Amino acid sequence: MDVKELIDSIKAKKIYGDFPTAVTNITTDSREADASSIFVASVGYTVDSHRFIPDVIEQGCRFIVTDHYVETPPHIGQVVVKDTLRTASLFAHKIFNDPSARLTTYGITGTNGKTSVATMIHHLHRALHISSAYLGTNGLQIDEQVTKGANSTPETVTLVKSMVKALDAGAAAMSFEVSSHGLVLGRLNGVQFDVAVFTNLTQDHLDFHGTMKDYGFAKSLLFSQLGHDFTQPKYAVLNGDDAFTEQLSSVTSREVITYGINKPADFMAENVKTTLHGTAFDLLTPEGRFHVESPYLGTFNIYNMMAAIAALFAAGHQLETICSVTGELPPVEGRLEVLDRNLPIDLIIDYAHTPDGMNKLIDAVQPFVKGRLIFLVGMAGERDLSKAAEMGAIACRADYVIFTPDNPANDEPKKLTDALEAGVTHQNYISFEDRKEGIIHAIASAEPGDMVVLASKGREPYQIMKNYVKVPHRDDLIGLEAAYNKFGGRHEN
Repeated sequence: MDVKELIDSIKAKKIYGDFPTAVTNITTDSREADASSIFVASVGYTVDSHRFIPDVIEQGCRFIVTDHYVETPPHIGQVVVKDTLRTASLFAHKIFNDPSARLTTYGITGTNGKTSVATMIHHLHRALHISSAYLGTNGLQIDEQVTKGANSTPETVTLVKSMVKALDAGAAAMSFEVSSHGLVLGRLNGVQFDVAVFTNLTQDHLDFHGTMKDYGFAKSLLFSQLGHDFTQPKYAVLNGDDAFTEQLSSVTSREVITYGINKPADFMAENVKTTLHGTAFDLLTPEGRFHVESPYLGTFNIYNMMAAIAALFAAGHQLETICSVTGELPPVEGRLEVLDRNLPIDLIIDYAHTPDGMNKLIDAVQPFVKGRLIFLVGMAGERDLSKAAEMGAIACRADYVIFTPDNPANDEPKKLTDALEAGVTHQNYISFEDRKEGIIHAIASAEPGDMVVLASKGREPYQIMKNYVKVPHRDDLIGLEAAYNKFGGRHEN
């Protein structure tokens, strides 16, 4: 990529030193910077990467982007801008030839359901024999190949490079979990979404956004950023049963396609039948009625499935074809996932970590509880504690409740379990400061016919402990090992 063309694309800037004539790469990670790269420095929550500029120069990098002048040798080119990450986004899309324009792209946002809907969209493409990619909480998946990641919405350069990897592997479509953090921090800048999907809005992340109004505004950015270029068909797929949909409809200029159960919508579910193995329903659509078989459990997964089907319909796929493959889809990892159906207990993991998510989770499993419902939930550290008491009360819908921390970080674990205990409505509960101990206790307390639900982490592979150290941890593996020790059997993978 011609360096002069890149520099000229920024109007408000100051430039110093001598630049290479061309570059082929861009990075915000100083360890990856070399002679072919632009290094973009930024001030993060814990690290100011401007301090690594001497290191990248030693590695041969001659083009750096900074937010203030840094003393460097004259043969090093430096561009000083107000917002380095915004510039990184612009440069990345230019260097890699606007990758989102070469994919059919789906952005999914909402408090709950992002992972499920984005994964369902990916799985539907695969069932239709279309090469596809997914990027979100469960990492980067290209067709069936998975690479784990750290954030639902990674920083902008990593996100752009993920699209390039998908294209290089032959992908035609890509679904993204779009977090409110990612939208506010500009990580999605430059991504041209073809279909934007909204799941729901309930209280979460107020430690970051401050108020529900600001949280809702963050979500709305995805839909306003669909733009006004009507030569490019784009669509907003919205949950018609969620009150926030009215506001989202007003911020997008694009056609709105709604889905729901309780209010009239473009896509609606009727004649719902459920078992612990899945759901069947009739789907009313703008093109008639279709029968849907789904391997996913719970009313909230009917919403998620309708959102995914409506998204593919918006992108141009035939409804008859989409609905013919829904029964073939694999599970969404860590989302209402039943572990080893050969066990004499029903052992389920789920990511629910908000009051709304927990209520929906319990609603989904209660019809299938044969004995007792044993429910374990954690409270995250350094997060909005105002929801903890409500979470504790909702957990008490179960017969026996276990409270633990969840990624406590620098918070004392007891502070987190105490916050959950503040909402209890019965005395059949116990708290553990160590989540692993809580899981083992949950299994030890269970008898054949009971259901054990491990909520709040899904398949997240770590606990964030003091000083933000990530310690390996898997709810599913700990739970299965404890279950096999008690009941016998083995996990088959």
